[in-house]
Amino acid sequence: MGGAITAALILTAALSLVYTPRNPLEMSIAGRLEAPSGAHPFGTDQYGRDLLSRVMAGAATSIVVGVIAVTIGAGIGVLFGSLGGYRGGWLDEGLMRFVDAVQGFPAILSAVLVTAVFHPGVVISMVAIGVAFIPPFARLARGSVLELRDREFVLAARALGASDRRQLARHIFPNAVPPLIIQATTSFPVAILAEAGLSYLGLGTQPPQPSWGVMLKDAQSFLAISPWFAIFPGAAIALTVLGLNLLGDGLRDLLDPKTR
Repeated sequence: MGGAITAALILTAALSLVYTPRNPLEMSIAGRLEAPSGAHPFGTDQYGRDLLSRVMAGAATSIVVGVIAVTIGAGIGVLFGSLGGYRGGWLDEGLMRFVDAVQGFPAILSAVLVTAVFHPGVVISMVAIGVAFIPPFARLARGSVLELRDREFVLAARALGASDRRQLARHIFPNAVPPLIIQATTSFPVAILAEAGLSYLGLGTQPPQPSWGVMLKDAQSFLAISPWFAIFPGAAIALTVLGLNLLGDGLRDLLDPKTR
């Protein structure tokens, strides 16, 4: 079920790049706040823009933000954790203290601080959310390397003259990939929620670019007269997070030897 929901999200985002029922930015003051109908299946917003088209375009924004933010967090975190766990000593201590400093701030607060200091926008949101993901990836990678670096097959490769880079790339890292995949899958919905929250606060995606968070922010002033304005983007966020969490749980059951 998680895979099916995630696949539907990806297909919707991909389709929005080449086709939407209407232009997501096209305004029609005469048709503002219309109820769902044949012409506008999800209704229209306060500017008469088609909500279905904007929800579809918002899916692409959410996926791009999630992928890049998780990539930033995973790339830096795995690098720090792998180097620190393998080398140990002062390098490990220094990298882990940096990770502790990053983790000392709540993720959403860190993202708010970064986007408030710099010009708000989707790029800054991706970087801010990605930085907040560094600690869990770093700690997970470090724990996996510490567990694997003294295993028999790694010691055998070391005895045969394998370099540190080869030991990490060929023998240690491939065995640490499954838990990292699970972490990435469970971090993806957090990134989507964080982007929606930042956009809701006016620190993420900026109007008129479609974003589920921006749509919810706009909808709060019209809940009494146009509830569908909030229902559809809110349902898109809830369904996406549900699907990705189910996918993460399924991958954990599949890739974890203890549960498999």
